[in-house]
Amino acid sequence: MVRFTPEELEAARDRVVPDVVAEGLHVLFCGINPGLMTAATGHHFARPGNRFWPALHRSGFTPRLLKPSEQQELLSYGLGITNVVGRASARADELSAEEYREGGRLLTAKVERLRPRWLAVVGVTAYRAAFDDRKARVGPQARTIGDTRVWVLPNPSGLNAHWTIETMAEEFARLREAAEG
Repeated sequence: MVRFTPEELEAARDRVVPDVVAEGLHVLFCGINPGLMTAATGHHFARPGNRFWPALHRSGFTPRLLKPSEQQELLSYGLGITNVVGRASARADELSAEEYREGGRLLTAKVERLRPRWLAVVGVTAYRAAFDDRKARVGPQARTIGDTRVWVLPNPSGLNAHWTIETMAEEFARLREAAEG
């Protein structure tokens, strides 16, 4: 595992993490925003302890557990990754309400352009803030963006103690089954 000094991580705040996207994906996963480890490495969900990659594999989306550095392989499975907010931060609570709203507008435009079957927002709080939907819950949403259906997944951060890796993988699997149907 690559180790970074606190200074190197702090400098990563200015880096842009490229999306892993293509037109017509089965599922476009959308994180809240890049963490500092993600920004430092250029790989989504790169912080050790983040459960995105294990949940993706355990749910059957990928045939093996991918490393963050293998994120481009997602495209071969019809999957992609983007973020609500592009700015890197140490914690999601550093983001402003306006950043979330603007991120929701930009994400909507991206989804309209790329036309994935499903948009999966990873984190109900981010979804609520980005789309001004205070009553949203984890699971499929009534909202669509063009023909794209929307699903809210639990936040895979290790800080989210409400969801275990098992229950998270079950919710990811529900999305996978819907995306295959």
